Amino acid sequence: MLYYLFDYLEKQYSLIGASVFQYISFRAGMAAVLSLVITILIGKRLINFLQKKQVGESIRDLGLEGQMAKKGTPTMGGLIIISAILIPVLLFARLENVYVILLVGVTLALGLIGFMDDYIKVFKKNKEGLAGKFKIVGQVSIGLIVGLTLYFNQNVVVREYGDETINAENEVVREYEDVKSTKTTVPFLKDNELDYDKVIPFLTHDSTWIIYVIVVIFILTAVSNGANLTDGIDGLAAGTSAIIGLTIAILAYLSGRVDFSEYLNILHIPNLSEVVIFCAAFVGACIGFLWYNAYPAQVFMGDTGSLTIGGIIAVLALIVRKELLLPLLCGIFLIESLSVMIQVGYFKYTKRKYGEGRRVFKMSPLHHHYQKMEIHESKIVTRFWMVGILLAIMTLATLKLR
Repeated sequence: MLYYLFDYLEKQYSLIGASVFQYISFRAGMAAVLSLVITILIGKRLINFLQKKQVGESIRDLGLEGQMAKKGTPTMGGLIIISAILIPVLLFARLENVYVILLVGVTLALGLIGFMDDYIKVFKKNKEGLAGKFKIVGQVSIGLIVGLTLYFNQNVVVREYGDETINAENEVVREYEDVKSTKTTVPFLKDNELDYDKVIPFLTHDSTWIIYVIVVIFILTAVSNGANLTDGIDGLAAGTSAIIGLTIAILAYLSGRVDFSEYLNILHIPNLSEVVIFCAAFVGACIGFLWYNAYPAQVFMGDTGSLTIGGIIAVLALIVRKELLLPLLCGIFLIESLSVMIQVGYFKYTKRKYGEGRRVFKMSPLHHHYQKMEIHESKIVTRFWMVGILLAIMTLATLKLR
């Protein structure tokens, strides 16, 4: 909203300094700072409110050191993250941008699913929360809307360049056209583009949207659930998500700029620069949340936060057309999810074969395995963050390593 206000003031009254709101870098910086401030300011008030309402986490005894001391810690802290994302975005972003509209919608929708899950756990005293089938239906429905929007909306385009020509002023110019496309980025390959239109050769062009929507649904569901599994010890999910969000912000900024995208030979996506503002608010919210969520946590994000941040990361990657980089960039989420699948699968297999279930890990997800090894959770979190930073650097390196 402030963008439109200062744009009006500049055009009508030539207000000094109003033009600074035209710069993505300025608005992104302001969004990050405001998000951080909002998180810190409203965080304490929300924590006090949740404590007053006795909205505390019910802890199932897993035999982990220091676990039961967390009983009664307020949950639903994801409301802090959601507020700290949406307020700066509504203030600083251009709200007619299709990507901004989509991200705001996904944030609210997944936040609602997570809130319902936390509400049932806390107020209905049902430790299972929202039934798994309802979560999946919600995630699939959101993925369907995201997929259809990205495929069919006429404002979701990429720029394709033609041959260089010399104009009347004797300047070298390059023809281009903004077109609908189902291309995405394949890491580490020289010609690093994959077109969903050619994934299954025998399918017609009119059927491509089916493949694309299925991929979107799978990615959104997988990443949001991966973030949910990672949210098991203080600061792990928030810190990891901040690292991922910052990396996607860099990728979005580069793809949104004609000069950088041409230099790096990556897809230029018109209208993408506004996504940087959303990313900045997202990173600010995650870092600000650590003020209260770092060990020892004063509040947990709950499913309200974890499902939301995971879904946001998935949609951001799809918008930037870097979804095939997610196994690398979101490696922490991936290994946490795989540890659960391996543990459950191996337990069931050995129970059928030997009559008793056996385990690969001391406990899953993976961070609990290290807790069982009596490594302090703050050290586990710090080491996971270090791995996350390394994965982020490797992700950015794919821009040149082909």
